Amino acid sequence: MSDSPSPARVVFLGGLGRSGTTLLERLLGEVPGVAPLGEVAHLWTRGVLADEDCGCGEPFGTCPFWRKVGERAFGGWSEGLADRVLTLGRRVDRTRHILTLAQLLAENRVGTVGWPSPRTAELNEYVAAHRRLYDAAGEIADCPVVVDSSKHASLAFCLAAAGVDVHVVHVVRDPRAVAHSWQRPVTRPEDGTPMTRWSPARTSLHWLTQNLGLELLARRGVPVSQVRYEDLVHAPADTLRRLVGRIGLCPRLDFLGDGEVTLSRSHTASGNPMRFSAGRIELVPDDVWRTAVPVGHRRLVTTLTWPLMIKYGYRGRLT
Repeated sequence: MSDSPSPARVVFLGGLGRSGTTLLERLLGEVPGVAPLGEVAHLWTRGVLADEDCGCGEPFGTCPFWRKVGERAFGGWSEGLADRVLTLGRRVDRTRHILTLAQLLAENRVGTVGWPSPRTAELNEYVAAHRRLYDAAGEIADCPVVVDSSKHASLAFCLAAAGVDVHVVHVVRDPRAVAHSWQRPVTRPEDGTPMTRWSPARTSLHWLTQNLGLELLARRGVPVSQVRYEDLVHAPADTLRRLVGRIGLCPRLDFLGDGEVTLSRSHTASGNPMRFSAGRIELVPDDVWRTAVPVGHRRLVTTLTWPLMIKYGYRGRLT
């Protein structure tokens, strides 16, 4: 397991699922010098163990890109490697550890964190596996920047607390739209099984937890840029141009047209079904929730999330 001679810069997309992170990752993936990897948090289960399809359409195990990444980073993918990373994740990459990791960031922003052993060693080993994967992917793709759309605030905290130079993009969407999306039946194209569905109350609590976690991350000195889904789909060129400027990426956005985008095939290991889309795609705001969500559900979500709703510029009556 040798390290890459030139470490990749990591852009981490955080937020609750169904907030537009896959769309943003696909757009960033068209920027020169950027390699989108999908949800690395699920790569170990869905890619290494289940051999689900890469965004390019090939099974993970036979995708030339991921085969080379595995060889470069770990000497090859294996069930034992995946099991070890998943075990470490269950120990350190948990929402309940965010406050502890935030305190560690406040006390020691760079280098080894001060968790009691052996937890510190587990965190460092867990993050080291991600670091090797990021660096190998950047080298194989010949891109200095990689995008991980894992979303989980806890993983962003793990990376930052263990010293990874990461720029977090906090993706926000109206919680009423997110709640509606989590209730809709969606079939996973990889295996035809239905994706998880949540109640409006559960979605609201997860929306609050993830967004508050990412707010705390920014307060601990980690670079965080915020993007609203609504701004991305209504003004994609302006929104993306501002974002790539803050991150320091190439500002060439010739893949964006008037209300549409041209996407190439990407090697995203897991994520929303949109990762398989390629060619000319129309950017259409998903506003079905405005008429489809029952009044009671809309009122419940608004009541549970209204402080952050207002902070993020979402306003509406409790009806």
